[in-house]
Amino acid sequence: MSNMIHTPGIVAVDDHNAVSSTFSVEPLHSGYGMTLGNSIRRVLLSSISGAAVTAFKIEGLTHEFTAIPGVKEDAVDVLLNLKGIRFRVYGDEPQQLRIVKKGAGVVTAKDIELNADVEVVNPEHVIATIDDAKANFVVDLTVEIGRGYRTIEESTAKKQSDMIAVDAAFSPVVRVRYKVENTRVGQATDLDKLIITIDTDGTITPRDAFEEAAAILVNQYTALAGKTRVAVDEPLAAGAAMGDGANGADEPAALNTSIEDLNLSARTTNALINNDIHTIKDLFALNEAELRDLKGFGSKALDEVKEKMSELEL
Repeated sequence: MSNMIHTPGIVAVDDHNAVSSTFSVEPLHSGYGMTLGNSIRRVLLSSISGAAVTAFKIEGLTHEFTAIPGVKEDAVDVLLNLKGIRFRVYGDEPQQLRIVKKGAGVVTAKDIELNADVEVVNPEHVIATIDDAKANFVVDLTVEIGRGYRTIEESTAKKQSDMIAVDAAFSPVVRVRYKVENTRVGQATDLDKLIITIDTDGTITPRDAFEEAAAILVNQYTALAGKTRVAVDEPLAAGAAMGDGANGADEPAALNTSIEDLNLSARTTNALINNDIHTIKDLFALNEAELRDLKGFGSKALDEVKEKMSELEL
């Protein structure tokens, strides 16, 4: 019987829908199911990057505790509705957006005037209801990228005297549940299996959130480990990432294909090359969370690369 600590792998993924997936991870050393489950859950709920409204200004209002002329909701109701809008932001800088709506009707997230760096995931989300045909509803928004929860006191928007600062919940992960079951490998019957279900708000996939959380923990523990390394058994799913198809013999040649030969958009190609990624092999050395962290490489570029890899059956 091996004295080594087993290295786990994701042995199954059950995608319930676009925003909910269950991951089965095994084999884990006895007791590690609870250890990993709890730590990954905490990181998922507190540390995954997301975007949220951090400040707003309604034309004609001086503070948030007042009625809005021609609008059914008061300023506090509008504030709560603004906090429910889910954004994808492709960039690190705060984004300044605006809503301009004239005449009676419902104001939804699709009425926000977006730029090339911002996308709204829930465009049907209701912001306000205008009940006066002559009303003019104008709102300025500040949307920022962040992690976890930021109080009003911590908000950089407080420095903007004409904007009302908002406490912001950036996390795109809505709920995380996990349980631990017994599993076995050979004669070892005291191993753990971690089953973890992740629900997101639609701005990130459960798989991307899971991988980002794991990458955060890896970085934290690697910094503490120094040069110490511990021998481990081979991962259960070792080699699975490249598949077992008939094209396996051609993979070495394919991996050396230049990024410039993939016919990606100029923006995506330049972003990869500027980050010293010149071949498909260099690309596969990074997981999705690490790709997202590349300078100038956003979710749109990631989707484009994944589509190209699928097209090439890689």
